[in-house]
Amino acid sequence: MTSLHQDSIVIDGLIIAKWGRDVFEDMRKGGLTAANCTVSVWEGFQATVQNIAGMKKMIRENADLLTLVRSTADITRAKAEGKTGIILGFQNAHAIEDHLGYIEAFADMGVRVIQLCYNTQNLVGTGCYERDGGLSDFGREAVAELNRTGIMIDLSHVGAKTSEETILESKKPVCYSHCLPSGLKQHPRNKSDEQLRFIADHGGFVGVTMFAPFLKRGIEATVDDYIEAIDYVINIVGEDTVGIGTDFTQGYGHDFFEWLTHDKGRHRRLTNFGKIVNPEGIRTIGEFPNLTEAMARAGWGEARIRKIMGGNWQRVFGQVWGA
Repeated sequence: MTSLHQDSIVIDGLIIAKWGRDVFEDMRKGGLTAANCTVSVWEGFQATVQNIAGMKKMIRENADLLTLVRSTADITRAKAEGKTGIILGFQNAHAIEDHLGYIEAFADMGVRVIQLCYNTQNLVGTGCYERDGGLSDFGREAVAELNRTGIMIDLSHVGAKTSEETILESKKPVCYSHCLPSGLKQHPRNKSDEQLRFIADHGGFVGVTMFAPFLKRGIEATVDDYIEAIDYVINIVGEDTVGIGTDFTQGYGHDFFEWLTHDKGRHRRLTNFGKIVNPEGIRTIGEFPNLTEAMARAGWGEARIRKIMGGNWQRVFGQVWGA
């Protein structure tokens, strides 16, 4: 591990791995300071509360490796203690059901990131895999409540119209926590140059993913292809607005992807990813230091590397979460 990687705040804007000691050890091996860890996708309120309780139990049982993040100070502390900070995040607002009060309840439980929609329609708005009706009036109320309670709004899997209306509605920065540019590959999950510019122009943030089906060379991609994609986004929105959002699915197999790619986990098929292999050089979370090395290999300066690897995420989280 290079000294630059060791010294840097390293934040992953999205991981949805199969949580367990092996993954937590790999986070430590990779020098991960903090990560937005998914605890809700298709689950309703009760099942999501159970997932949060389960994750908190794991944090307690693996306290030598992990700590819960409620503030950016907790990220700084995780770095000082040589631990990985777990940020509780949702990939769908489905868990708030039709009750705005659940947003504050989740905030009190420590949830710090909520994506509005996961691929399809919910009460808030529309995902990226169906006709987009935009942000509902209930969605507008939800955005105001997410702002008030200091929860970061994520739009990665959200439709273009719902995203645009959310960006305009929100009083705090919103993000695409894990996306790629459609300028390098056309895909319903990728964002156009215009969409990337729009979120950045309105104070938002872009986490760049390495999920192979969305990368230009697919499963042939290497860590250098991932750097090319990050570079592409930086050239559009600037280096202060970009971070990492790998979308690691470490430990999961076929059944998990079947659940993810069907509406509500059980209805119509939305997409088929085919074979899923992370880019060569960063196949596992433990290989995170290779990313810093690839950035240096691409001629990036130390200041830019520190920003992209986590400094930018920490700053924008602070703007949303508050003191």
